[in-house]
Amino acid sequence: MMKALIVVDIQNDFCKGGALEVANANEIIPTTNQLIHSGFFDTIIATQDFHPADHKSFAANHLWRKVGQIIDLNGLQQVLWPIHCVQGSWGTEFTQGLESDKFDKIFPKGTDPEIDSYSGFFDNGKLKSTGLSEHLKSIGVETVYVLGLATDFCVKATALDAKTEGFETVLIADACRAVNLSPDDGQNALKAMKIRGVKIIQSAEILNFQ
Repeated sequence: MMKALIVVDIQNDFCKGGALEVANANEIIPTTNQLIHSGFFDTIIATQDFHPADHKSFAANHLWRKVGQIIDLNGLQQVLWPIHCVQGSWGTEFTQGLESDKFDKIFPKGTDPEIDSYSGFFDNGKLKSTGLSEHLKSIGVETVYVLGLATDFCVKATALDAKTEGFETVLIADACRAVNLSPDDGQNALKAMKIRGVKIIQSAEILNFQ
C-alpha cells in the first residue's frame, strides 16, 4: 500500500516574519524534516500557495475593504487576506530549514486571480483540479498523510478533498498550526476532519515505530 506525505504550504509568508504569519508555524519544521527522512513514505509531495499579484483574495485589491472581511467572490464566500505568496516573491518560497529538496513533486495553487484555492487538490469552487489526485493515483498511492499550514484552512481543505477523492487520509496533528481567526478554529477543524473520516495522529506514531 503506497503512502504519500503531503506537506501543505510551509512557505515564508506563513512562517515567522511573513505577511500572513501563522503563530508558532516554525515549530513544525523539525518534525516535518524528521518525517521526510523517516523512510515511512513512498513519495513526498508539497503544495505551494502561488498567487498572481492581482489575486482577488487580497484585501488590497478591493476598494474600502480590510483584511479579515468576508465578501462574495464569484458566488463563493471569501475571507480577504493580506497580500501573500505572490509569484516570484520571497514570501512564496519554502521556508529556510525545511528540506524542500526532498520533495518529489510540487503542486502550485491559487494561481487563478478570480478564485482562491485552499486545497492542494482543487480550487475552492471545485472547478479545476491541480493534478494532485491524478498524480497520486497514477503512481499507486492509496493513503495520504497531511501536515503543514494552516490547520483551519489549507490543511483542512486538502485533507477533506483527499478523503473525497478516495484516499485513506491521515492528519499528523502536531505537525500543523492554525490561523485561528477565532480562537477555536483549529480545534473545530480537527473535529470536522474526524467526522468526515480523516484519522488524526501524532508524529510519534510514525517516528517511534520505524
